Amino acid sequence: MAVAVINSISWGLPGKFQSLSLSSTPTAASAAFRPLGFSSTTSLSLFSKGLVLVSPVQMPLHRSIVCEAATTKKADSAAKRARQAEKRRVYNKARKSEIRTRMKKVLEALDVLGKKPEAQPEDILPIETLIAEAYSVIDKAVKVGTLHRNTGARRKSRLARRKKTIEIQRGWYTPAAPAPSA
Repeated sequence: MAVAVINSISWGLPGKFQSLSLSSTPTAASAAFRPLGFSSTTSLSLFSKGLVLVSPVQMPLHRSIVCEAATTKKADSAAKRARQAEKRRVYNKARKSEIRTRMKKVLEALDVLGKKPEAQPEDILPIETLIAEAYSVIDKAVKVGTLHRNTGARRKSRLARRKKTIEIQRGWYTPAAPAPSA
C-alpha cells in the first residue's frame, strides 16, 4: 500500500487530477514515507474504481491530506463456488422432498383403494389427479437438473405400474392380448 502526504491541495480533488503532484519535501509526518509518483491517467482510473482512499488529517502545525492507493483483491472463486453449491443443495433438497411426499401420497391412496372392499371405478379419479401432480413435480425436477431423466422416468413408471396393478386386480382394466407375430 502506498501512502503519501499531500500538502496544500484544495478539497476539489476530482477537478485537480490533471495537475496533481505529490510533495517530496520531507516533513516530520512524511519522513517515514517515500513520495508517491503517478501520472494523471493512473490517478483518474484509481479514483474512478474506488481504489484510492482520501481522508483529511489534522497535524499539530498544518492541515494535510493522506492519500492511500490500494488494489482490491478479487473474490476467491472457490468460496463463490461453495456458496453456489450450498444454494443448489438446499434448492434440490426441497424439490426431492416434494417428489417423495407426492409419491407417498399416491402410493398410500392406491393402497387404501386396493384394500377397500366396495371400491368403484370412479374412486380412481382423485388418485389420477394426485398422479398428474406427482408427474408434474417430477418433470420439473428433471427439467431443472435436480433429477436425472432416467430417475424421473423410473419414478413415474413406478406410479403408473402400481395404478395399473390395482385396476387389473379390481377388474376395471384388462390388458390387450399381444398381437400374433407373422
